[in-house]
Amino acid sequence: MIKQIEIKNVATYDNQGVLFDDLKKINFIYGANGCGKTTISNFIYDNGGSKFSDCLLSWQNDVSLKALVYNKEFRERNFGKGKLNGVFTLGEATAEQIKIIEQKSDELKAIKADIIQKRETLEKQKLQKDQIESDFKEIVWAKVYKKNEIHYKEAFAGSLQKESFKSKLLDESINNTADLETAEYLREKAETIFGAQPQKIDPIGQISFDRLVEIETNEIWKKIVVGKADVDIAKLIQKLNINDWVNQGREYIEGDTCPFCQQSTISVDFKIQIESYFDETYINDIRLMKYFKQEYNTLTQNIINQLNAIEKNQKTLSNSKLDIDKFSAYLKTFLNQNTINNEYFLNKVKEPSRSIELISIKEQSALITELIVNANKEIKKHNDIVLNYSSERNKLIKAIWKYLIEEFKVEIVKFNSQKDGLEKGIKNLDAQNKLKIEEYKKLDLEIKELSKNVTSIQPTINEINRILKSYGFLNFQIVPASEDGFYQIQREDGTHAESTLSEGEITFITFLYYLQLAKGGISEDEVNNERVLVIDDPISSLDSNVLFVVSTLIKDIIKNIKAESGHVKQLILLTHNVYFHKEVSFIDGRTKFCNKTNFWILRKNNKVTNLQSFKMDNPIHSSYELLWKELKSEGINSSLTIQNIMRRIIENYFKLLGKYGDDDLILKFGTKEEQEICRSLISWINDGSHSINDDLYVELQDMTVETYKKVFKDIFVLTDHEGHYKMMMNLTDETMPASQYL
Repeated sequence: MIKQIEIKNVATYDNQGVLFDDLKKINFIYGANGCGKTTISNFIYDNGGSKFSDCLLSWQNDVSLKALVYNKEFRERNFGKGKLNGVFTLGEATAEQIKIIEQKSDELKAIKADIIQKRETLEKQKLQKDQIESDFKEIVWAKVYKKNEIHYKEAFAGSLQKESFKSKLLDESINNTADLETAEYLREKAETIFGAQPQKIDPIGQISFDRLVEIETNEIWKKIVVGKADVDIAKLIQKLNINDWVNQGREYIEGDTCPFCQQSTISVDFKIQIESYFDETYINDIRLMKYFKQEYNTLTQNIINQLNAIEKNQKTLSNSKLDIDKFSAYLKTFLNQNTINNEYFLNKVKEPSRSIELISIKEQSALITELIVNANKEIKKHNDIVLNYSSERNKLIKAIWKYLIEEFKVEIVKFNSQKDGLEKGIKNLDAQNKLKIEEYKKLDLEIKELSKNVTSIQPTINEINRILKSYGFLNFQIVPASEDGFYQIQREDGTHAESTLSEGEITFITFLYYLQLAKGGISEDEVNNERVLVIDDPISSLDSNVLFVVSTLIKDIIKNIKAESGHVKQLILLTHNVYFHKEVSFIDGRTKFCNKTNFWILRKNNKVTNLQSFKMDNPIHSSYELLWKELKSEGINSSLTIQNIMRRIIENYFKLLGKYGDDDLILKFGTKEEQEICRSLISWINDGSHSINDDLYVELQDMTVETYKKVFKDIFVLTDHEGHYKMMMNLTDETMPASQYL
């Protein structure tokens, strides 16, 4: 049956529209003319039109039924052409044939119930699957995305929504074959690749310290360089250990004057001995030391210039790969070592006979070289990334997803296990349901074939004519038309009556036709189909006595629907007639509510229709009932208001009885106060009587509401009509307060 109806952006319904939610088996919709009732019935009849594009019709369990709509358009469609389509029913079938059809129909209902049950289970499974997917999506977003977006947001591009991120993670868990890297490695790599696109870095030039080391380790520095030992003067020079002193003074000999004593003591023989002492070997050693010193100084100065340039350049680079702090420390040490070695060189050249131990730069140069080599390795990696940026970026993204799925592996495995189980269950249920649907179609076809052999349009003719005669329509009847499968309306003299029928007669006979259509079908195939009835103002243009007939016929349908008997599964009745609504919705004198029935009222304010739901509470009452309903309301605090309500109730009730005079009622009270209140309440019973109580209104303003209620109740008790009071107040002996009894 229909579960929901939403109407908006059509006729008197605005873009907010109205929603009929939780429709029951029986639904009464009251509304004045022009408030949009026919729009609703037309929508249910044909909801595929473009004007209803914003409207919605929802069926229970998504199973749609045939909707038979009775409204003005139904009358025009079926009566306007002068003849009516025949309605097939099982009226002429034998008891045995009907029994077989009923048995198979019961089987069909059981199969349908099984299909609905399986569909409900299937929907629950789907909802459960949707729920675990939704929960997993939220967990993934919180524990994976939010936790890692600060480092790896670039890797999540294209998956920045909860659903897409969840799908990406699951897909990577199946297809990702990257090597597993550490978080530290990935973050460091991400800083390079996910920042601004990296630019190429020039490698640091290699510096060779080999020659310096060779010079440092030459034996000349440890060699004691002295003159030739076999010269006569050698013994004296060596004894006095003045080798370097003599050598230095030798450069100042000019002529025969001694550079030391400034006497003419320098003979030719002395010069020969001096020159012989400082022979070629000595001279070569001195020359070699000077050469090494000069070369060493030149090389170190060049190297220092290079190292200073490297330090300065690397400090300006934001992405330097050189450990600049260590480099600067090593460079400073190297400079100090060079300064000391230069002093040693000067001393050695000045005093060749000394043996010196130079500070080796081998270790320091190795440290500097190692820093440069390591930096160049990182530079090469960086430049490789620059050269292969796209592939490196994709490789990093794969590695990041690999790390994430490994970190979240337990939750992924658990989710996949639950989802796979539900999907298997859904697949099995879906397969079972399809088999049941095929079984249903096969049995439904069999029932339709059986119905073809036992259905006829004649029972419909007989039933309509029977009802017409029963309610006094004797001057016309329904007869088969000359064309097979149609009816026409004929007067007693055999003439066609369609053109001479009154509006009320047309409405009544069309409605009788509709009721027969509700029991059968235009074709034999439709006889046993389940259906929903939508009846829109069936008593338009009908006399009051026919209104009672129509309400009686509809109440029979309502009774069968509630008892789940027959093929009609739901009724939606729309009317503007209060009396018809009250009559057709009446259950019995005792039952006020039915859980299979809901009530609504449509109202049009400022040309826009709105809806009010009353659930099971019938909002349509007689004026007398409304007075009692107002009296029972907790919101009445004014003594004047409650006084007038009670007056009108007493007037309505005791005027019908007509056996109590004013004084008869007043004198039944023992106190003057109660008599005055009673007089004010019954003043409307006799015309013109309320004029004598004008002063009483002022006098009684201070009376409490409870005092009025007690006197009002006592009027019914003292006149032996307490039962009526209890019925209208919905009270029993147990629920009435003790204070209410005299």
